[in-house]
Amino acid sequence: MQDTRALALTFEVSGLPPVKTEALSIFAAGHRQATRVRALLQAACEAAQRTGWTPLAGPVEVDVILRSPPGHRTADASTLLGGVCAVLQDKKRVANIGLAHLGVLVDVALFTDDRQIRRLSYVEEAAEDFSYQIRVAAVPTVV
Repeated sequence: MQDTRALALTFEVSGLPPVKTEALSIFAAGHRQATRVRALLQAACEAAQRTGWTPLAGPVEVDVILRSPPGHRTADASTLLGGVCAVLQDKKRVANIGLAHLGVLVDVALFTDDRQIRRLSYVEEAAEDFSYQIRVAAVPTVV
């Protein structure tokens, strides 16, 4: 039987992506990244529901395109990628903090663990407003 699950998912998010800059979890209730976390989770949820996406368990690649007004970069690439990848993985592994405030968004995961990432790309583009595009895909196994 052929596996018909989507092997790549691409979606857009308005605004800025969440950044991971401190030891405090970006999933903590009231965290200053909470609005950005929710926006990313909501966009990922809608894209996953639209395509029938199920979280990938094997190697993945993640591509991020940040669009921002020229001269208005807000974070370095590593903190931005860290925040995005943390949000897109399975949050149930973050058992040491309460996640009830996320509601149904706690179940949104595009892959199990960010340790699965084998390829990562980041590109900046000039735009009038802040937005970003995310692409998550299965990395083909080479035999």
